[in-house]
Amino acid sequence: MACFLTSAFLLALQTYAAPAEFVQASFAMTQDSMDLDPDLPSNISEEVTSSPPPGTKKQIPQSIIIGVRKGGTRALLEMLDIHPDVAAAATEITIEKTPGYFTSALAPERIRAMNSSIKLLLILRDPTERVISDYTQVYFNRLENHKPVQAIENLLVRNGALNTRYKAIQRSMYDIHMRNWLQHFSLEQIHIVDGNALIQDPLPELQKVERFLNLPPRIISSNFYFNQTKGFYCIRSDGRERCLHESKGRPHPTVNSTVLQQLRSYLHEHNRTFFRLVKRTFDWQ
Repeated sequence: MACFLTSAFLLALQTYAAPAEFVQASFAMTQDSMDLDPDLPSNISEEVTSSPPPGTKKQIPQSIIIGVRKGGTRALLEMLDIHPDVAAAATEITIEKTPGYFTSALAPERIRAMNSSIKLLLILRDPTERVISDYTQVYFNRLENHKPVQAIENLLVRNGALNTRYKAIQRSMYDIHMRNWLQHFSLEQIHIVDGNALIQDPLPELQKVERFLNLPPRIISSNFYFNQTKGFYCIRSDGRERCLHESKGRPHPTVNSTVLQQLRSYLHEHNRTFFRLVKRTFDWQ
């Protein structure tokens, strides 16, 4: 059975010499409370499961997708699952799923204590788009739970100024979170996947991930096809075709242009700092 580090999006990689038996590992964090309410604080639980299933033994995963929320983590996980040497924890979640490792103050230190040589995958998209996607997810979650919703402008702006305490904006301050990770891991241990490029043309980004993880090249162009109806790439492997869940790719609200420019201007300096930290740039507006 595949070895899993509990998360919404994580990978356990088999090397050629690795044994076939794997188990679920026992490192866990609770789901970000912001899934349902954008005004609640984001808390990370210290609860850890202690025992693997009977007849199995724990094995530490060799790679983790650490985020970012609404950056394309689900798409990356599903696409990497094509590779025969990757076991993806798509359904076997032992506690609660969370895409919040990247923005967690606690995760880097804990993961390093578990495995200091682990390889980390971080998928990021344009931070302004990510904020709007974050809002969209919360908006639909609240509708489904019969809770009141607010216009995005009411969350982005308070008293005439950009509301930088809004969790969706804080998650898009990539430089702040990256500094935390670089205190515990070298930049060489963190591969950044361009989430915008992954959606537009998956293969080149996945080939980079294969090389980073020292995997043999197995993912090919025929593993993907563009679904005109959904407007994004779907997956073809093992004689089956599948697309991401219908909750992915939801239409974003139209944001007031003045507010949108405020948001872009604010995140611009954070982007520049992030580019210096990771020694590369991205085509973000």
